[in-house]
Amino acid sequence: MESQARAAIGFMNRTAISTYEEYYTIAYNYTQSFSDKDRLELQFIDESGKIETSSYNFTAGLSPRTSDITAALRTGEPASFVGRDSHTDEKIIAVSYPLSYDGSVIGVMRYVTSARLIDQQILINCALVFGIGFAVMAVVFISNIIFIRNILEPVAEVTEAVQHISSGSYGLQIENTYRDEIGTLVDSINDMSTKISQNEKMQREFISSVSHELRTPLTAINGWGETLLGDTMGDPVQLRRGVGIILKESRRLTNMVEELLQFSRMQDGRFTLEIEPVDIQAEFEDAVFTYKELFKRDGIDVEYDDGGLTEFPIIEGDPERLKQVFCNLLDNAAKHGGGAEIDTAIRVQPDWVVLTIRDHGPGVPETELPFLKQKFYKGTSKARGSGIGLAVVEEIVSRHGGRFEIGNAEGGGFIATIYLPMRQSVQPAAPQQN
Repeated sequence: MESQARAAIGFMNRTAISTYEEYYTIAYNYTQSFSDKDRLELQFIDESGKIETSSYNFTAGLSPRTSDITAALRTGEPASFVGRDSHTDEKIIAVSYPLSYDGSVIGVMRYVTSARLIDQQILINCALVFGIGFAVMAVVFISNIIFIRNILEPVAEVTEAVQHISSGSYGLQIENTYRDEIGTLVDSINDMSTKISQNEKMQREFISSVSHELRTPLTAINGWGETLLGDTMGDPVQLRRGVGIILKESRRLTNMVEELLQFSRMQDGRFTLEIEPVDIQAEFEDAVFTYKELFKRDGIDVEYDDGGLTEFPIIEGDPERLKQVFCNLLDNAAKHGGGAEIDTAIRVQPDWVVLTIRDHGPGVPETELPFLKQKFYKGTSKARGSGIGLAVVEEIVSRHGGRFEIGNAEGGGFIATIYLPMRQSVQPAAPQQN
């Protein structure tokens, strides 16, 4: 308003006015052509404070009697007013600029507007500010609720469950009602809890089994040792029988201790291979014919088939570890086969040397096959053993870059198949640990 008034008063003061009629005519025409009359009222006021002409014609002749008019007439300087109109009691804002002629103030040009629209705009702006603030607070509040429900509460529940699992509640399952990353985490924790529970169960069974397995041969050895010591007659038949039992039970203890040692080395990273050229046929035949003589005493016949080949390739491997694999599988076939025959064979494929050991027993339930290579797993078998023999075989064969497959043979029985690469693909030895 002040800038608009300043521009208009400059125009009026530059206009040559010689009579009152000219002044009134210019003022009247200016108010009638005033373009902002929809939001401002333009008034021309005489020396007595009376409105001579106005862009709102109905106010002509009135005397506003506000301080801005009085100050402009008295001081010759622009003045402003914020207050209530004496006639309408409406809150207004006014700016008055003095009109000069010949160095004297002859009147005032005044701009007036209602403060109602401004107050409304201020109220609207305040409402917008408060509305935006409330919306922001509502968004923050709702976000906090969502965060608490979707993050904090699930995390607290998962944390509590993990604490129970860590305190020994293995196998505990968390109800999974989530479909986001929390749901994936819950599934992983449930799977971990299940596997820990299974491992704990297998280890308990392993300890119980090993205790029983150790106690049984030791009892036989001690019993026959005492019997032979107490035999003052020196019966050669009884002596031979007792020594045979002691040797048999000692061999069983030796095999079990060797399995436990291998398992311990696998667990702590000390399981290593001594790689050198290996005559795989010679190593396999040596194991087969050694066990053939041992099993003959128990009425088990071991058959060997070399496929008619007289020469087999030299492969890279650890002969002692490979022989251990063959011995473990032969002993396993005799122990679990329940039959009177074990078939062994060696074949050559384009990239592999394939060795098979098969018994003619009842085989293994299909539901148990996927778990047989797991440590400590014995399934429904009642035969003696620690349950780690096949796990040791799997470890040795895989470190040679080969494959170890198990399954039920056609026509009955259980068959173990070893694939050893004819080219070097042996894993490097694991570092020694103190």
